[in-house]
Amino acid sequence: MLSTLSSLALPVLHRLDPEQAHNLALRALSLRLPPAAPAADHPALGVTVLGRRFSNPIGLAAGFDKNAVAGAALMRLGFGFVETGTVTPRPQPGNPRPRLFRLTEDQAVINRMGFNNDGLAAYLRNLGRLQARTVPLGANVGINKQGAEPVRDYPALIQAVAPLVDYAVINVSSPNTPGLRDLQSEAQLRAILKAVAGVANRPPILVKIAPDLSQDGLAAVVETCVAEGAQGLIVGNTTISRPPGLVSRHARESGGLSGQPLLALSTAMLARASLLARGRLVLIGVGGIFTGRDALAKIQAGASLVQLYTSFIYQGPALIPRLKMELRAALRDGGFNSVQDAVGTRAKELAEQI
Repeated sequence: MLSTLSSLALPVLHRLDPEQAHNLALRALSLRLPPAAPAADHPALGVTVLGRRFSNPIGLAAGFDKNAVAGAALMRLGFGFVETGTVTPRPQPGNPRPRLFRLTEDQAVINRMGFNNDGLAAYLRNLGRLQARTVPLGANVGINKQGAEPVRDYPALIQAVAPLVDYAVINVSSPNTPGLRDLQSEAQLRAILKAVAGVANRPPILVKIAPDLSQDGLAAVVETCVAEGAQGLIVGNTTISRPPGLVSRHARESGGLSGQPLLALSTAMLARASLLARGRLVLIGVGGIFTGRDALAKIQAGASLVQLYTSFIYQGPALIPRLKMELRAALRDGGFNSVQDAVGTRAKELAEQI
């Protein structure tokens, strides 16, 4: 039933403007139109990290449900976890349209959305309507384009969302908010994390980084996160680079690129982060996952969990059960009894692929 609904709706949505299609999909989810989630996950897919049990390692990345309007429906689709946001302290419209582009031939997306969202108050109201968290739920937090004070704003955001989520993500890596990526510098990131450490009863804290960091920059981020008490990294956000071979007419649009062309770059960065972290941080791998073997590559690079965005846009809810089936098969083919057995087993090899 899920596959049938997805196959019928996606061609219609993909004929629409990408942002209009996205808003319609969110509206449908907020009305709880999709059916209930499939059967329980195979135990081999289970992962225990961040003080939580994840029945499978496949999560939805931030950016799909910025205002947490569809959390209940998204948690029923079979994801192992769902991350909402990015939310900023105050509402903001984001960048001028058009700002979202499908690169269909490349199985990619370019966005320059600019943290458009309804602000923290609306986000908290929507999270508060969730009667139960059936899978772990994350909040991705960012700063406004104007009037931001990162050392003030990030702790306030985390304090506000803490009672309502299972983990929180400090987003310092979107390429579409001027100056945001500068917060990945050692001094600025340290100041933010020190301020966040003062938040009482905070959930596990992760930092979302760009796949475009230099090796020295990545090393500084890892050591700063370890020293200042962050529990993990999400590797990584969209890229401002343009890998060779893109053929879509939208390939030269400005903004962050996500999807299949990001797989190799983001997986290499993930593997390097794993080698630098040496088990001291929980890693979540995101970027270019379209198959179970892609997910396993992220896991073998060092990720305990993975996230999707672009492939979900292109393939819809039917993607989730297929990915879990393919991941289970890939684990068996690789001789692994569980996801946790495979974590980091190819980190050295994958760190050198780019």
